[in-house]
Amino acid sequence: MPKRLDRPTRRAQQLRNNATEAERKLWGYLSRRQLGGYKFSRQMPIGPFICDFLCRERGLVIEVDGGQHADNVSDARRTAFLRSEGLTVLRFWNNEVLTNVEGVLTTVLASLDDNPSSKRSTHPQPLPQAGGEL
Repeated sequence: MPKRLDRPTRRAQQLRNNATEAERKLWGYLSRRQLGGYKFSRQMPIGPFICDFLCRERGLVIEVDGGQHADNVSDARRTAFLRSEGLTVLRFWNNEVLTNVEGVLTTVLASLDDNPSSKRSTHPQPLPQAGGEL
């Protein structure tokens, strides 16, 4: 594989290994199909960007942002690109994930169940009770 194409994968791997506390917490609830049976991947390259979490089945990207992302023009470009690819983008602040993970999960699950990207039948699933930290 050419080096240019290999770099996003290598960078994604570095980001997985150096996840923020909020990303680790949320991943503890998203991994292993714990949220409504949906499969998530983390630090996924999409075009020129690496997304924090991706549910391919529903075309949903979840970004978990720290304070450095406030009014960030680059984030607006990223969101515009991802939407142009037919993806739905949800953004949460780190402190939202750390202090109100149940509210974040409720929002994510509602978006997954409303997104028509898949013909999968959905039925209400309880929120996971405890997420294992990686």
